[in-house]
Amino acid sequence: MTRISPPGPADLTDAAARAFRQVLSPPFRRMLLRSIGLTVLILAVVWFGLTRLAGHFLDGHALSAAWPVLDTLAYFLVGAGLLVGLAFLIPPVSALVSGYFLDDAAELVERTNYPDDPPGQPMSVWRSLVCGLRFAGLSLALNLLALLLFFIPGVNVAAFFAVNGYLLGREYFEMAAARFRPVAEADAMRRRNRGFVFCAGLVTAAILAVPALNLITPLFGVVMMVHVHKRVARYERAAGVPGV
Repeated sequence: MTRISPPGPADLTDAAARAFRQVLSPPFRRMLLRSIGLTVLILAVVWFGLTRLAGHFLDGHALSAAWPVLDTLAYFLVGAGLLVGLAFLIPPVSALVSGYFLDDAAELVERTNYPDDPPGQPMSVWRSLVCGLRFAGLSLALNLLALLLFFIPGVNVAAFFAVNGYLLGREYFEMAAARFRPVAEADAMRRRNRGFVFCAGLVTAAILAVPALNLITPLFGVVMMVHVHKRVARYERAAGVPGV
């Protein structure tokens, strides 16, 4: 009997490379464009709302009569702060969008790369919505905490990757695994392989950290975690883990 090693760096590199190639391939192109469009639309709506709110507040506290320089500085600082805040909103927006495309993307990957395996079961619309909202809520809360460390050099980068590596790894993996097993079992599988899943989350966080490229995060995260889950499941079946 062939002994299968635990998933390692080679599996992670292969899963990331496959995901990157697939999200840019013709079969995924329409899905990718829809994913990017929805992400940009949500961010634009948030930006419009925040700028209107900030403009209303500043107009009500204008300093231009006596201190025009301070008034200009206030607008500049608020604008810069909104840009930073919008960057930290990309993770929760990506999380929300990923729930919408999860089943379509996962089904296409499973059919293309794993045709001999039993197909996963799509989640109900309600369950997909709940997963997406939970993911987005957790991402928003944790990234707001990371935002508090933004002005501490070194710590800010570490906080961003630690928070999003953990969160993206956990949520994307459990969403992919939940197509094949109950949520509790998906969570248990993730815990048994927490190191590998966290590293996969770091890869997704690295995509998230690159401007413009981060727009592919929802689809990339889903596709990559389908491959990651397949590797973990194959190893656990060979290792005789009950319930796999």
